[in-house]
Amino acid sequence: MAKKAKAKTAKKKRSKLFHELKGALEQAAAYERGEAVNLRVTVLPDKPRKLKPKEIREIRLALNAPQTLFALYLNVHPNTIRSWEQGTRKPKASDLKLLAIAKSNPQALLNA
Repeated sequence: MAKKAKAKTAKKKRSKLFHELKGALEQAAAYERGEAVNLRVTVLPDKPRKLKPKEIREIRLALNAPQTLFALYLNVHPNTIRSWEQGTRKPKASDLKLLAIAKSNPQALLNA
């Protein structure tokens, strides 16, 4: 008898899951058609683009900062800045994001 009850419960769970997925798919299709639906839509920002060593140097010079001070702004070691500007190393994604901020809004970087 316990086996039948477990099987019945499992069947109900699968049926509920199917109906939830079906409803979600119908809402997504309505959204794509431009219909008004009650969905939460999150737009993720693009990944920061890769920078050439010359561009990194230009960002630093725009801030009128030597490599050591620029390293403090970005919270990295001065050797890291040197390596980026020489092209021997490439900035990681988080560093690229900070460099993008420094390029578009240098004051935000200085105030942080």
